[in-house]
Amino acid sequence: MPVLGDDWAWCPRCRGALARVERGGRPRPTCTACGFVFFANPGMGAAVVIRDAEGRVLLVRRVAGQFGAGKWCFPCGFVEWGEDVRDAARRETREEAGVDVVLGEPLEVASNFHEARKPTIGVWFAATLADPAARPVAGDDAEAVGWFDPLAPPPLAFPTDTGLLERIGRRRPPSGD
Repeated sequence: MPVLGDDWAWCPRCRGALARVERGGRPRPTCTACGFVFFANPGMGAAVVIRDAEGRVLLVRRVAGQFGAGKWCFPCGFVEWGEDVRDAARRETREEAGVDVVLGEPLEVASNFHEARKPTIGVWFAATLADPAARPVAGDDAEAVGWFDPLAPPPLAFPTDTGLLERIGRRRPPSGD
């Protein structure tokens, strides 16, 4: 698998030449002048799983220019620098589905390798609508929103969503209070 930094020739700190030096069992770009070692670490993503009283899940259809454009996924996105993962999950849901949520426990933590040069670690949180009467609407990061049976989803953008949907589909829907 290609790794970020594999094609780098110069140090991002001092502009010295980079060599590939074995560290931690992998060759890593290492500066021959200042000793800087580049460790390619995955990004962090957050996703939200909202179920309605019928047990359906809220999914969003990704817009053109994004990985998996035209396919569906849970409301999700990258955690920004200095942002708490839970805040990112709430922000992404507001941006993509136009609703505020109350987060529950994490349902899943998984590594995502669907973009070879951009691996991530994702956290999927259970959530409920902050306002039960709110109606999701597609935001600027989504073409559409919809409620789907977790065992009969539309074409999905991310392989990691598939297994989670199968597990969710086998559980009873949340009870309405």
